[in-house]
Amino acid sequence: MTTTYITASGAPSADIADVDWAEKRYLIVDDFVGIRQLLRESLRNIGAKHIDQASSGGEAMTLLLRTHYDVVLCDFNLGEGKNGQQVLEEARVRNVMIPSSVWLMVSAEKSVESVMGAAEHQPDAYIIKPITEGVLLTRLNRVWHKKQVFREIDAAYIEKDYLRAAKLCDAQVAQHKVHEIDLMRMKATLLLKAGEPDKARAVYERLLEEREYNWARTGLGKIRMANGDHEAARQMFQGVIAENRFYIDAYDQLAAALTLLGRHEDACGVLEKAAKLSPNSVPRQRSLGNTALRLGNVQLAEHAFRKCIAIGEYSIARTVDAYLGMARVCGQKGDIKEALRLLAAAQRDFPGDLVQLRSKITEGLVYHESGDFRRARKSGDELEALLEREPKRPQTATCIEMATLLFAVGVKDAPVELLCHVIRNNHDNPVLLEEVQKIFDKARMGDEGMEYIAAARREANEIMNKGVLLWKTGKLAEAVEWMRDARVRLPDNMRILFNSAQMLINHMQLHGYDEALMIEANGVLMHVDELAAGQQRFAQLVEQLQMLIPGRAQTPEAIDAEIDALRGVEAPAA
Repeated sequence: MTTTYITASGAPSADIADVDWAEKRYLIVDDFVGIRQLLRESLRNIGAKHIDQASSGGEAMTLLLRTHYDVVLCDFNLGEGKNGQQVLEEARVRNVMIPSSVWLMVSAEKSVESVMGAAEHQPDAYIIKPITEGVLLTRLNRVWHKKQVFREIDAAYIEKDYLRAAKLCDAQVAQHKVHEIDLMRMKATLLLKAGEPDKARAVYERLLEEREYNWARTGLGKIRMANGDHEAARQMFQGVIAENRFYIDAYDQLAAALTLLGRHEDACGVLEKAAKLSPNSVPRQRSLGNTALRLGNVQLAEHAFRKCIAIGEYSIARTVDAYLGMARVCGQKGDIKEALRLLAAAQRDFPGDLVQLRSKITEGLVYHESGDFRRARKSGDELEALLEREPKRPQTATCIEMATLLFAVGVKDAPVELLCHVIRNNHDNPVLLEEVQKIFDKARMGDEGMEYIAAARREANEIMNKGVLLWKTGKLAEAVEWMRDARVRLPDNMRILFNSAQMLINHMQLHGYDEALMIEANGVLMHVDELAAGQQRFAQLVEQLQMLIPGRAQTPEAIDAEIDALRGVEAPAA
């Protein structure tokens, strides 16, 4: 019996068993030539013509960057260099796979560590060797059809148009009931990214009425945590782990909830368990190292940072944080020579002014924590001179690190200026305000700190309010220009960035499409997403921006949404 599927365009698609594999492009990645030949013959037997091969992870990335492949068969263990997990990880980050591409991870490795490590980067299937031709064709057919269902959704996701992608999920459910659960899971994820937690919660709750899905329960926990109900979130994540001790995302979320509850030692314990279950995650080892270092558990921090450096050697997720953290560990152990070697390696392997700056800050902290206060003060003086020469300030976390060091070595004015900059850019973030106040308290400037914080918040509000007032009184061109200047003065202030993007969009809605304004608005929104993903206004503004592209049809619903959004520009603060 032949099964026919209807595509989004309404035309019938081919039966999944009758997919034309002849014109697809294939990449086989395996370090053994015999295995590559066997897989190549299997593909040829199903009609494949265009088959490339790579014997290493590095060679695979070179080919992936050059050619869009429809199907990738990648071994997990590839000898020296990148392994299959790291190749997949980099391919995802670099977006070298088109939305409909299929990635099959192939391995003789059956260990929990390897399977979980690969699964975290979401291959389309994980196939254990030896592979028969029948198994290969069955998996290809099944995954290929599913990928076509998600093709348009993935494309919208890559564009970060999360609301449109969520709507496409509903459209596909109506046509592909067999994939309903996967589509609803994707929809809930998209709604969370779009800053629509209430709608995401409704999706999760409906699915949980049918079956107890761990991912849906974890999704609800994330929503509870985002809403400030940290204890309820903790209980939900704990429950998921009790049901399935291998559900690794629940461990990461549980650690985050415990941190928010102030239970830092418990959070560290959870991260340690997660790192034992799936030890090949660079971000997880980095988080464990930073948490352990904050608690003064030098031994655990050292183990985590060393592991992070080792597994990150060939990973695109490789991070300078592991080198800086390990340098701090060496400083606390009194091994200054090793700390300085690590800082030199960080500056060599991660070029850029920010790394140079962070290395200098870490150097000062290493000297200070090891008791060499003279050299610590010298590092502080160099940083103070740098701040005087360079008016541009680094991101929030680096500013806080620098201010902490400068206060510790006896400098006063420069760290005050840095912390005021942080407040102006985060004037409505109560968690950060509290952290800054604690730094002032530690520097024995508690009362002065409260005054500095209040003044910086007033300044940020006044800058933003003037731009909004110009917009509200019909002076749109002046408002756009004012907000440009405001972005220069407060480059990381979320409310200023959102309002600036809204005004640029409104200018095009009233005066027509302008490519320069489109590029500017898109740049502002991408900066917002880099600072804090999952903002509701981000998703709404991206959707409005997409509708302004010439040729993009505007539905009545989209037009209504734009009108509603125009009313949503933030009014002047009281």
